[in-house]
Amino acid sequence: MSEQQVVVLGAGMVGVCTALHLQRRGCTVILIDKGEAGGETSYGNAGIIQREAVEPYAFPRDFLSLFNVASKRDTAVNYHLRALPQYVRPLFHYWANSAPSRYGAIAQAYRTLIEHSISEHSVLIEQSNAHDLITRTGWIQAFRSPHLLDAASRRAERLSDYGVTSQTLDRTALQAQEPALQNTLIGGIHWLQPWCCNEPGELVQRYLATFIRLGGQLLRGDARTLRQAGAGWAVQTEHGPIEAAQAVVALGPWSAQLLQAIDYRLPLFAKRGYHAHFTGGATLSRPVMDAEKGYMLAPMKRGTRLTTGAEFAPLTAPATPVQLTKVQTAARQILALGAQLESTPWLGARPCTGDMKPIIGPAPLHKGLWFNFGHAHQGFTLGPVSGRLLAEMMVGEETVVEAGAFDAGRF
Repeated sequence: MSEQQVVVLGAGMVGVCTALHLQRRGCTVILIDKGEAGGETSYGNAGIIQREAVEPYAFPRDFLSLFNVASKRDTAVNYHLRALPQYVRPLFHYWANSAPSRYGAIAQAYRTLIEHSISEHSVLIEQSNAHDLITRTGWIQAFRSPHLLDAASRRAERLSDYGVTSQTLDRTALQAQEPALQNTLIGGIHWLQPWCCNEPGELVQRYLATFIRLGGQLLRGDARTLRQAGAGWAVQTEHGPIEAAQAVVALGPWSAQLLQAIDYRLPLFAKRGYHAHFTGGATLSRPVMDAEKGYMLAPMKRGTRLTTGAEFAPLTAPATPVQLTKVQTAARQILALGAQLESTPWLGARPCTGDMKPIIGPAPLHKGLWFNFGHAHQGFTLGPVSGRLLAEMMVGEETVVEAGAFDAGRF
């Protein structure tokens, strides 16, 4: 069994990019997924490569925000009451790590990855001839209340210390940028650096096509069959068992289920989310977030995609798209959406950790096993750089960023 043979479990943005970077370094790589590549979380997001997201989403700590979430008044958050016991431990970690005394160091490590998001995607976009899917005009975080816009403007100015560029828009400037928006919005922050994709799942497919063109394989298989086999690893696929010296777990929100079977208890949890497309109405030239209502409107090939905030519920729980219903009402106050395309909204899940940082690196208890998951809201953004980081670690190269902050051993 060659040391250069690797199986990568999971063909979302993170898994495909990991496979590409390993392939670039001379490894023989087989991607394994039970479904379509890029068909889960990588497909359902708002399609933004968020160069401005140098600070991860923190757990709210003020009483009013917590009360609004608990009472389900906050349209950005929903939860299943029966699911809360399984969320107690990871959410406690999330809450504790969002304290100012801890959050600063977390954000400092996190931004080292974000800083490479555009440059690393750029290489793969060029290699995969995917320029037609990309616009480079940023996105807008819009507001209904002057005091919240003022606070956001101050934050944007502070983030300029980390190389983030933005422009504060008043009502007139916002209207000039996006004429289809209604006067309900009084202004916003135009984040200038992010790139946006009009079909996120297709971008993953383009990256995958490059991987296959360069000699890689994608096989259907069940990651839950992963077992140690001699000095390496084996997993069952449609073509029978595949063995490799090393295995990478890049299963997003399904990583925890696999790892519990081999004695890993990581503070992982899922934030579920919904989207629907609308056609025949007004259109936007770039994504717009209604910051006070917690949803995003993004122009896609299929129409305007409306994406929700977070739902805390078991991965396998039936869909409860109450957030989508609520925010659709809010969205129609700012944009003439048109008709909903799907009869059943899309449902996906974001893989999250208790300290808001992804887990990238070697498995502490098993030789030849590697982790690359837990990217929360930014798997689409961070797939290329985290794939590069892990590949560099696996072959012993100097890493693009300091890797220690993302090691699984921190838990």
